Amino acid sequence: MERLNNPFVIYGYKGAEYFCDRQKETETIMRALHNERNVALISPRRIGKTGLIHHAFAQITNEHPDIRCFYMDINATRNLQQFVELFAKTFSITVSNDQKEESLKHVLDYLKDSDKRIYVAIDEFQQISEYPEKNVEALLRSHIQFIPNVVFVFAGSKQHIMAEMFTSAKRPFYQSSQMLSLSPIDKKVYCEFANNLMEKKCMKLSEDVFGYVYDIVDGQTWYVQHILNRLYDIGGEIDIRLVNDTIMTSVMEQEVAFLNYYESLTYNQSQLLLAIARDKAVESVLSQDFIHRHSLPASSSVSLALKALIEREFVYKYNGKFIIYDRFFAIWLRNL
Repeated sequence: MERLNNPFVIYGYKGAEYFCDRQKETETIMRALHNERNVALISPRRIGKTGLIHHAFAQITNEHPDIRCFYMDINATRNLQQFVELFAKTFSITVSNDQKEESLKHVLDYLKDSDKRIYVAIDEFQQISEYPEKNVEALLRSHIQFIPNVVFVFAGSKQHIMAEMFTSAKRPFYQSSQMLSLSPIDKKVYCEFANNLMEKKCMKLSEDVFGYVYDIVDGQTWYVQHILNRLYDIGGEIDIRLVNDTIMTSVMEQEVAFLNYYESLTYNQSQLLLAIARDKAVESVLSQDFIHRHSLPASSSVSLALKALIEREFVYKYNGKFIIYDRFFAIWLRNL
């Protein structure tokens, strides 16, 4: 594989050399698929689930060249027809545009009739719950449970929807998959990984400085990688001041987008978002202490604002606390 000018990958999967840790999670996925267990991989965006899937598939392909691994991201699909078209395209199959259910069966029958063992990852799987057709979950489940040579990874970032889909006895995918959630990469392990790559440019990160980078974005992989990518580009000695300057440069590059986000909110929503940003992580946004300290409206209004912010993915609940989804947006908000 071609050597990268900058080893801190922000987008895509560039190989094991540039992939940090996740050994346990990789092994979990590989063992589950090997033993015909579907996997439901649930994590927030930008923590590395897509990279983990590609890493696991790369390991599988390397160890078992006869196994076929396929990945598809359905986040942009809006109905069953678009899902079927993307599914078919992933396997280079032609399907009819007006026979959705029959076309889906055609694709799955094609996989079933293959003489190969096949692993399929469907990313942002919760999207099927938003299709206008009402029976998509049941339809898909009814077909895939009878394809012995195909095993699935169902990955999703909307945790509450994914959890409902796979843990509620009322839903078709109940108990159909082994559950796997992602936590941030261990700080010490990540620091060692970063320094191994920094050494190629005669650079070094002290534990304190890396810890500062890690903590300011809560260990979220994409943001850590983004900051390290910029620091590697700058070169030289890395200290807290340089880290802060680098982060603020990245934040201000996105100010136009952040202004648009902020101006799209109602007054109550913007005030609640600011309050969460200032506290960084909030256990209960409806507590009187939180409402009083930030001069927020009545709890009923705060509750409505919170629901809207969650639906628009500005805020989500992580480890029992509400936080801003976009860590750079949170930093921008705190600097208003």
